[in-house]
Amino acid sequence: MTAATYYIDPSRETPKFRPLTAWRHMQRLLADKEDTEQVFHIIEALNGKSTLKDFDRFMKTSVGKAQLAKRAYLPPILDNHEPLHAMPEGSVGRTYAEFMEREGLSAAGLVAESEKHGASWRNIEDDLLWYGNRLRDTHDMMHILTGYGRDALGEAALLGFTHSQHGGAGVSFIAFMGGRQIAKSAPKEARIRSVIREGRRNGKAARRIIEADIQEILPRQLEDVRAELNIRPPVLYHKAHEAIRAAGMDPYEVNKN
Repeated sequence: MTAATYYIDPSRETPKFRPLTAWRHMQRLLADKEDTEQVFHIIEALNGKSTLKDFDRFMKTSVGKAQLAKRAYLPPILDNHEPLHAMPEGSVGRTYAEFMEREGLSAAGLVAESEKHGASWRNIEDDLLWYGNRLRDTHDMMHILTGYGRDALGEAALLGFTHSQHGGAGVSFIAFMGGRQIAKSAPKEARIRSVIREGRRNGKAARRIIEADIQEILPRQLEDVRAELNIRPPVLYHKAHEAIRAAGMDPYEVNKN
């Protein structure tokens, strides 16, 4: 394997490990799970060198080098829904556009949330910034590819999946605390902690989604892409939804603030 070549600005400092700061922002996130800004605060407070290590791993692959060479900026591509709707039924692109419209989301909206707190590392234009943006901009695409919804349990399980793919104490902490909070109100039969563990296992078994050519997979059938990336179905997640409904609850209302 050839050595990874990329540019990291020498003035870039490793984010300090700040668990108390992470805890404060976690309390705000638990109070309002839609307050996405808190996620970025928590990750910055806990992840340390993990993003740099993950980027180095990315750049040691031929596909990683190719993606950096393209330097595609995904938000305007993903927010242009007209060509996505023109793609075949069941395709990644069309499914993504339908999902984002149904949920009232946009890639640009996630960009705005990430930039609210003005993290100093975002002021440095180097290759690590591009990679951090790519991690952010593929989050909602990962919902589509993994099958996890935007309910509180789906978000927590997806973060478990994400942690297995990329590491980072911040992401793991949010997944753990999310599952812990959901378990307080969900029926025992939903096996919330097992759902989070399944997400972690599925993330470990799958090929790294970050290395996929997002533009290339958009017109392809979702099930074909899942098979190619070895993304297993979230069986326990769906069973948890069944158990929650059997208890007379709406899975999308559990732990909703």
